[in-house]
Amino acid sequence: MASALSSLTSKLSQRLGMGSDNGEELINILKATAFKGQNNTVPTDAQLMALLIVADQYGLNPWTKEIYAYPDKNNGIVPVVGVDGWSRIINNHAHFDGVEFNYGPAIALKNGKGVHEWIECVIHRKDRSRPTIVREFFAEVVRDTYGPWQSHPNRMHRHKSYIQCGRIAFGYTGIYDQDEAERIIEKDMGDADVLPSSSQLGDFMPKAKPAALPADVQHEKVPGTIPEQPAAQPVERKAEAPAAPQEASAPEEGVPTLQPGMIRVARTKMEQHGRAEADVVAHFGVTALEEIPVSKVNELLKFIEKGE
Repeated sequence: MASALSSLTSKLSQRLGMGSDNGEELINILKATAFKGQNNTVPTDAQLMALLIVADQYGLNPWTKEIYAYPDKNNGIVPVVGVDGWSRIINNHAHFDGVEFNYGPAIALKNGKGVHEWIECVIHRKDRSRPTIVREFFAEVVRDTYGPWQSHPNRMHRHKSYIQCGRIAFGYTGIYDQDEAERIIEKDMGDADVLPSSSQLGDFMPKAKPAALPADVQHEKVPGTIPEQPAAQPVERKAEAPAAPQEASAPEEGVPTLQPGMIRVARTKMEQHGRAEADVVAHFGVTALEEIPVSKVNELLKFIEKGE
């Protein structure tokens, strides 16, 4: 486990331009900073591995909090991508061609702040004739117990619209924003989601007519920043004989195997690369993903991506 964790840490730190000579120090930093809600407990190597696998998959930096995690009740993780991380993966997508925001009617909250009933995000792709449009309603996404929703409700609302639209436009799976992660953890731990009360939202009926928002903020457009990508050229590949699957055997006792968080990541990658779970299981000579040793996680990802 330790060698696999060190190897993945080195790979990701090199990819992010951080060097690979201080792997142990980078692991210790992650243990201290990259997990929320640990109650002073140290995350396991398996949880760190799961976080690094997702970070590597999306090219996000866990040392700058572009991605972090909450531990779940099954000793797995709930990967959380911050707003900067979502902005990176959306803007870096080869087909991203700009984003627009449209704003609904202004309403007033009890605390006097003006918000929008809904915010609509529109993402354009270079390879599609029609944009992806997602409208998020304030009443459905607001977290009355969460600080930024109190101090910057319009900014938080716009973030929610942007993240959900990016997820649908580009098919991002297995990652969450902080609001979603908190709701998942609360549900796992038995706490009900806290919905805003009518007294806090003012029943979405302003006590006094709010001032009209300036026309120049009713519609906002951000042009795409990614240059046109050259068309991919077909590459002729020689047919290779598939590797003979190993004979299924029971996992050795005491050998750490894949945790739930790692299995979720593996299944996401299988879906992306069109790899059948039965083929993966047969290749490693086991009967289920849960039986694959953690020490083989790099081999697992390589097989899913390249069939090797």
